[in-house]
Amino acid sequence: MSKHQPDLMSTIVSLCKRRGFVFQSSEIYGGLNGCWDYGPLGVELLNNLKQEWWRAMTLRADVEGVDAAILMHPKVWEASGHVANFTDPMVDCKSCKARFRLDILLEELALKAKKKILRTLEPEAFAGRQQDSRVVDEFARRIADDEIAEKIITTMVACPNCGAGESFTAARQFNLMFKTHVGPLEDASSVVYLRPETAQGIFVNFFNVLNSTRQKLPFGIAQIGKAFRNEINTKNFLFRTREFEQMEMQFFVKPGDEDEWFEYWREQRMNWFLNLGFSTNKLKWHQHDKLAHYAKAAYDLEFDFPFGFGEVEGIHSRTDFDLSRHEEFSGKTLKYFDDASKEHYLPYVIETSIGASRTCMAAICAAYAEEQIGAADGKEEKRTVMHFHPRLAPMKAAVLPLVKRDGMDDIARKLTADLQRFFRVFYDESGAVGRRYRRQDEIGTPYCLTIDSQTLEDNTITVRERDSMQQERIGLDNARNYLLDKLAP
Repeated sequence: MSKHQPDLMSTIVSLCKRRGFVFQSSEIYGGLNGCWDYGPLGVELLNNLKQEWWRAMTLRADVEGVDAAILMHPKVWEASGHVANFTDPMVDCKSCKARFRLDILLEELALKAKKKILRTLEPEAFAGRQQDSRVVDEFARRIADDEIAEKIITTMVACPNCGAGESFTAARQFNLMFKTHVGPLEDASSVVYLRPETAQGIFVNFFNVLNSTRQKLPFGIAQIGKAFRNEINTKNFLFRTREFEQMEMQFFVKPGDEDEWFEYWREQRMNWFLNLGFSTNKLKWHQHDKLAHYAKAAYDLEFDFPFGFGEVEGIHSRTDFDLSRHEEFSGKTLKYFDDASKEHYLPYVIETSIGASRTCMAAICAAYAEEQIGAADGKEEKRTVMHFHPRLAPMKAAVLPLVKRDGMDDIARKLTADLQRFFRVFYDESGAVGRRYRRQDEIGTPYCLTIDSQTLEDNTITVRERDSMQQERIGLDNARNYLLDKLAP
């Protein structure tokens, strides 16, 4: 189990605002809870993540891309089960009127009082086994029972907002989809929803993609897009928000082949994170015991955030649920004709669903470090550094003239202009070069290119590497190829 580091989370959030990664949405008006804006560096990081995912998914023969509309026919969400099932149990505090998701309250309670609750619910079973971690972990399974969950909330939990005890109402179901209206009339006939996921846009386009690309099973359809959920309790920065981006791929296979492809995509997705510099000890798989109504099997890939492990990607074996439901509700056949077996069938689906926003946050948390390093006066100093993988880093290089004279700044500006045709490059001529290095470390720039007096003599420059802080000299004319080589997949 990871060690919770709330102070570290606060430090990272502060850095994100100060250096232009993430801002509170509508901050000058007091902000809008659960909504965030990506600043100049944040949007580069987010776009780099999305590009890496898109290349990994679509630069292969068996996956195509789409970009479906956010607004869809309302029957799509009836067919998918979202109208009936996309709900969370909510409870209200009778004292302060605050509203909470039942499962979030239980999560917080689980961190504080697992043993106490188990003693209360099953004192005889718990007696003599206080040190048995399996008994403590049983709490997570027990709270899946609605009656037990409600008993815990109504009798054992104080309101986190006002502190009142035994003040919660009975749980009520609350649909998480945002509603809006299409057209001039705001009545039941004009209701549509902001999509709570991007997957349904893929399913309803299954035949369009199949026929236009002449693909054969197995093949996949990938999409990156915004989704919206009316979360009552947003929390943990970018982890749970009302507006977010998903990167989803639905892989269509012949029934009977789904288990093989499920394991294949689990391996592929783990390798994607590892190839982008995520550490194996920060990632783990969580297998679902309680499955969604559409799933045959499900795993979450979890990252160790400062507040604990949390899901960043889900791998689901969805059977033929989605296509069969859309076939039923639309009245259109979605069966695939298999040339080899001469039969019609509904494909099964393996889903990979990753949160772009959460993964951006995971990349920031994984990269952040505070290090003690030697200073010029022989003492140690602290540097804050973001160890982004070079392909994820918002800025790929910084160009630094050692001084603003003797033509060094002219050479630096010309080099910057040349490199900016290919990379995001930052020009900085202000302050001591050591201070400029620290500024670039703090935003994760992997390479600093310094123009100095030797450049004037032999046309070479100093390249300083962020992580090792080692320096080497290369030809000025070779700077572009040097970076291309370092940033190659």
